[in-house]
Amino acid sequence: MKGRLLLTTLTAFCLHRKWEGGDPGVAHQKTPTCLLLTPEGAFHSFGYTARDYYHDLDPEEARDWLYFEKFKMKIHSTTDLTLKTQLEAVNGKKMPALEVFAHALRFFKEHALQELREQCPSLLEKDTVRWVLTVPAIWKQPAKQFMREAAYLVPFQCDAWSMMLPNPANHHQAGLVSREDAEQLLIALEPEAASVYCRKLRLHQLVDLSSRAPGRGCLGERRSIDSSFRQAREQLRRSRHSRTFLVESGVGELWADMQAGDRYVVADCGGGTVDLTVHQLEQPHGTLKELYKASGGPCGAVGVDLAFEQLLGRIFGEDFITTFKRQRPAAWVDLTIAFEARKRTAGPHRTGALNISLPFSFIDFYRKQGGHNVETALRKSSVNFVKWSSHGMLRMSCEAMNELFQPTVSGIIQHIEALLERPEVQGVKLLFLVGGFAESAMLQHAVQAALGARGLRVVVPHDVALTILKGAVLFGQAPGVVRVRRSPLTYGVGVLNRFVAGVHPPDKLLVRDGRRWCTDVFERFVAAEQSVALGEEVRRSYCPARPGQRRVLINLYCCAAEDARFITDPGVRKCGALSLELEPAEGGPDAAGMPPGRREIRAAMQFGDTEIKVTAVDVSTNRSVRAAIDFLSN
Repeated sequence: MKGRLLLTTLTAFCLHRKWEGGDPGVAHQKTPTCLLLTPEGAFHSFGYTARDYYHDLDPEEARDWLYFEKFKMKIHSTTDLTLKTQLEAVNGKKMPALEVFAHALRFFKEHALQELREQCPSLLEKDTVRWVLTVPAIWKQPAKQFMREAAYLVPFQCDAWSMMLPNPANHHQAGLVSREDAEQLLIALEPEAASVYCRKLRLHQLVDLSSRAPGRGCLGERRSIDSSFRQAREQLRRSRHSRTFLVESGVGELWADMQAGDRYVVADCGGGTVDLTVHQLEQPHGTLKELYKASGGPCGAVGVDLAFEQLLGRIFGEDFITTFKRQRPAAWVDLTIAFEARKRTAGPHRTGALNISLPFSFIDFYRKQGGHNVETALRKSSVNFVKWSSHGMLRMSCEAMNELFQPTVSGIIQHIEALLERPEVQGVKLLFLVGGFAESAMLQHAVQAALGARGLRVVVPHDVALTILKGAVLFGQAPGVVRVRRSPLTYGVGVLNRFVAGVHPPDKLLVRDGRRWCTDVFERFVAAEQSVALGEEVRRSYCPARPGQRRVLINLYCCAAEDARFITDPGVRKCGALSLELEPAEGGPDAAGMPPGRREIRAAMQFGDTEIKVTAVDVSTNRSVRAAIDFLSN
């Protein structure tokens, strides 16, 4: 109960604290993914503080500082992710990605604990706080393991930063959690967290986009959305599970009016990705069942920023933009800040142009590099909807801004429409639009226009940008709320089976000690899109190959297909390794009378959680065996 209390307190901190820095006159409840390290690689600041400090550095001095922004998606986009993967700062310098993430996580830990100690001075950190890290649902297992490894890591710190921390003597050597307390860290999937939170909402906390007045740049007036569920409500009230019981169980007013089996889509539109999940509400306890594997893609708000960068390349030349970013990194950050401010005000029915300030260093650098001024470049370019303002600004027409949004917004809609075509998703009538990008009036209008005609009701929580944060805390309190998930891939191992002529290919034949074996057989643990319940185990037994063997290492394979036969089939790849660490057998033969080389190790794997988990037992002694699955050492 103490851990739950602290999680609730942490929620209050996260929601009510206003981050320092940011744009004047705007209260920020979220901070951007920006990390600033000193030239020596030590932590300096995070979020708006990092962005603003780096922006104010002298251009020459800024070249030596390590500034990382929007780096979260690099973990998803890297196809060969390992613990040695590196990230590139805006000045071109690189450092291990694991350290970059560890710095960010440690920053959040220290600030959270400091806030908690102010509210609860007697707080003892160990075993009292359960930390929840949210990741996109489309992230693969290596990326999830990477985040856990970053949480364990103790990043390098300079003395100045150590002095800033509360009780530095106690926490200087602490990551987010230790390996010994691994259970204190949960990995939550972002659309799942949003779904968990949305199921708690009442009608007045939701907005039906079909009722919004055209042209408004913010959430429109709320229209009651319970009319669609009146029939379900009446049927539910007649059922043996009463509405009162559901509300008292913590299920929100909307969900209490829904029938068992009702299903809905959550579209988490964030900075880097769109993440889609389909859940079915299970009565009487309001648990959730995933109906189709997580889907989506790299269609986040960053796509609009990249489109703006490409637009600048069309006007001033791609080589110049690349050179400017590298040689004037602080000025480039200044330019992106100016664009971000205008991006947030863009709306589908806006008629006026948008002015974006160009830093003086950009104007001066272009004149020196290009031999003429920016006004001449605009006049000569083929881009007709961007002009030069007499006030020293880029003047973008509303059509120009719409064009920047169009690829990303269209990509999001295409992902949702593709999901709705799946047979497992038929009958869905409700879509929750959540995430930071879901605040955009451009996105809201486009999604409603495209999907409203299909009879899908698009609903947005009032606190749309904080939905995942709040849901993560609720998930931390009740990790079993998502009872059934769908496996995104097929997982298994390669084995030898008895060779059957006419069934197995001749090139797979292996003759050993007079026996005919078929090699490279893909023994499946779980199939792609298979429903797997939380806690459901897949058990296999393994025997060491020789007496005295201390470690068993078994390669894991995965693929998107459900019917792969061999580990050499197209699309099947090695994705990790199952490791079993063995204690020496006592006194020669084990308790069962078997020689040490024939010890049986029984492994139990779980595929129904947010991470793939494994435990193992030595059958002869009934003792636990240290077991782990490594997805980062391919």
